Amino acid sequence: MRDTIPSLAIVIPCYNEQEVLPETSSRLLSLMRSYREENLVTGDSYILLIDDGSKDNTWEQIEALSRTHPEFRGLKLSRNFGHQHALLAGLHQANDVTITVSVDADLQDDLNAIREMILKYQQGAEIVYGVRDDRGSDSVFKRSSALLFYKILSWMGVESVYNHADFRLMSQITLDAFRQFGERNIYLRGMVPMLGYNSDTVYYKRTERFAGTSKYNLKKMLSLAWNGISSLSIQPLRFVTFCGFSIFSISILLSLYALYSYLFQETTMGWTSTVLPIYFLGGIQLLCIGLLGEYVAKIYKEVKQRPKYIIEKIVR
Repeated sequence: MRDTIPSLAIVIPCYNEQEVLPETSSRLLSLMRSYREENLVTGDSYILLIDDGSKDNTWEQIEALSRTHPEFRGLKLSRNFGHQHALLAGLHQANDVTITVSVDADLQDDLNAIREMILKYQQGAEIVYGVRDDRGSDSVFKRSSALLFYKILSWMGVESVYNHADFRLMSQITLDAFRQFGERNIYLRGMVPMLGYNSDTVYYKRTERFAGTSKYNLKKMLSLAWNGISSLSIQPLRFVTFCGFSIFSISILLSLYALYSYLFQETTMGWTSTVLPIYFLGGIQLLCIGLLGEYVAKIYKEVKQRPKYIIEKIVR
């Protein structure tokens, strides 16, 4: 049990959130002030809003909030780097507090769960995961695809928390350890569990967006899923090895069968026996080359050592 009162930074990445940001900021401001009054967090706690290259008035709203309320800070990226990198920028920037809580701006995550997260931290947890207790608000396709994705991650040896997105509390000690991760291809939901610190879970109900539209369409969801698999697991490469060994074994058996047929049976040269192996082997080869290409592309990005994000402006 911790005796000291922690300082808190609530980190919110924003991309074209002008419709929902006024309500989000109002709720967060109310929560932060109530936490201060209860001595749940210190007076220097704040809310950090990250503009990930928005094309609407999101940044103007963030600047206005920082001018009128000392609880708000703003971080503007030079362009759209993607949700994961924008969140990473916020976590790196919040290096002057005891704990951080990351949450999306769309108000789908229950902000009241932050209180329970802080209490879990006071009880000794260094990482607290916000986990949905059901997926009743999702479509059948989204529920089934999410379940399949988590099963694939587990099968490939990637440690992840089922039904957890990016709603989590992290202590400064875990953030210091996390800053040692230098890779450019990041998947925070799979990287944070790798830290290995004492963790706990808070369950909450996820609701519909308060306003605006989701920034994660099917293409981006699939891209995020593949990035999570390929960045944290080498099982796809082992699949290539397995395919090669299997096809080699089958080829040996077919060769023995062909030799036996040539020596002891009458054989007829057929179109099927010629064309089908060509298509089959060609498809397997293209699949394996594609998988190898994906990993080579990630290596290419890593060795260039380009910045994960570029900060254009900070307001306090």
